[in-house]
Amino acid sequence: MKFNIEFINKILKSEGRSQEVVRNILLSLGTKGISIITSLLIVPLTINYVNPSQYGIWLTLSSIVAWISYFDLGIGNGFRNRFTEAQTKGDVKLAREYVSTTYFAVTCIVSAIFISVMIANRYISWDTLLKVDFIYRAELKRVFTIIGAFFCLNMVVRLFGTLLTADQKPGVASIINCVGDVFSLAVVFVLTKVSDGSLTSLALYYTGVSFLVMLVSSLYAFVFTSYRKYAPNPAFIRPKLIKNILSLGVQFFIISISMLVLFQVINIIISREIGPEAVTQYNITFKYYNILHMIMTIIIVPFWSAFTDAFFKDDFNWMRNTVRKLEICWYVEIGFGIIMLFIGPFFFKLWVGDSVSVDTKLSIAMLIYAVVQSIGAIYMNILNGLGKIRIQLIIYCLFAVVAWPMLVMTCRKFGLQGVLILPSALFIFQAILGKVQVNKLINKSANGIWNK
Repeated sequence: MKFNIEFINKILKSEGRSQEVVRNILLSLGTKGISIITSLLIVPLTINYVNPSQYGIWLTLSSIVAWISYFDLGIGNGFRNRFTEAQTKGDVKLAREYVSTTYFAVTCIVSAIFISVMIANRYISWDTLLKVDFIYRAELKRVFTIIGAFFCLNMVVRLFGTLLTADQKPGVASIINCVGDVFSLAVVFVLTKVSDGSLTSLALYYTGVSFLVMLVSSLYAFVFTSYRKYAPNPAFIRPKLIKNILSLGVQFFIISISMLVLFQVINIIISREIGPEAVTQYNITFKYYNILHMIMTIIIVPFWSAFTDAFFKDDFNWMRNTVRKLEICWYVEIGFGIIMLFIGPFFFKLWVGDSVSVDTKLSIAMLIYAVVQSIGAIYMNILNGLGKIRIQLIIYCLFAVVAWPMLVMTCRKFGLQGVLILPSALFIFQAILGKVQVNKLINKSANGIWNK
């Protein structure tokens, strides 16, 4: 660990703003490492608790319910930037008003979403939509209700995690998420010992645990820590601030909806075109190679708010040097990715045994996807922090328009790995244009759409 600390400090020259970033990266690396291990362990446990086909159904239905989190109108991301701006100005009262107003707005949105989702659940035939056996119809409705309720509740309580990240403390948010992951693993382990395989039990206990952990953490912080000064309070709700949040938030929302169309429909398409077991195969491969992107995310997440702070302080030299070092981290990721590709077959055998087979072509496609996703995420994260996201919005919207027919076509023509062609192309475009835009902004030569 001493070597890692010295290496990261040398790379980032941990002084001032960078020192806070380094602390968060190191803290997140430790906690995220535990989360990665728990996410890997929970896969074979869950498959053994149900079966590969039911697990594929669970993943597909969970991804559909996860769409709920995209419908906050971008308020969470808009709040993140506005809170950091208020802190940069030293305006604690304004920061608390943003917190209270955001909690109020998201609660109102979530209430409307939950009612709509429950009404829709009465009429949707999940077995027909997912092309699975009729015997799952009643249970899928119950599972959808449970997951939907907890996802809605999580949209509210997870605002505390957004607050921590906006306060340049994503490492603390990682600790809370890690605790939730460990408890979720423990719950699934207990379920395998005390009950027969049940999607309903899996939905209730697995999704409920993460909600309770975040709820208890946020209540404790708002009552007993320095975050008392930001605690949500009806007296600090300022509806007029919603416009300020939404000025950025609506653009984030459109991007989120486009991402929903692009990425969250993949499981549905795989289930319909190939079958639910292929969803399991896809997601197991994704979880393995997503480790690369998760590590890169740990590194880049603290820079969102750090770039917001630097931009408002005109610290362009820090921004320029940091971009270069983040790009170096990406080259290192490619090297690790190649190693993962070679040891992959042995790891999959050890991890899930013979219950699920992973094709070499899918592994190569997933590695390429993870690598280009990471380089795109570097520039996207920076531009998010600067609030210059118009080009991202256009790219995502254009790709979203052709997403369903293109994903279906590539899946039918190239098999399971074909669904990765379109999202990989998206991240390549995002990286190329993102690099150009970031350079223009840092060099103060951004005009027109490059400055929006």
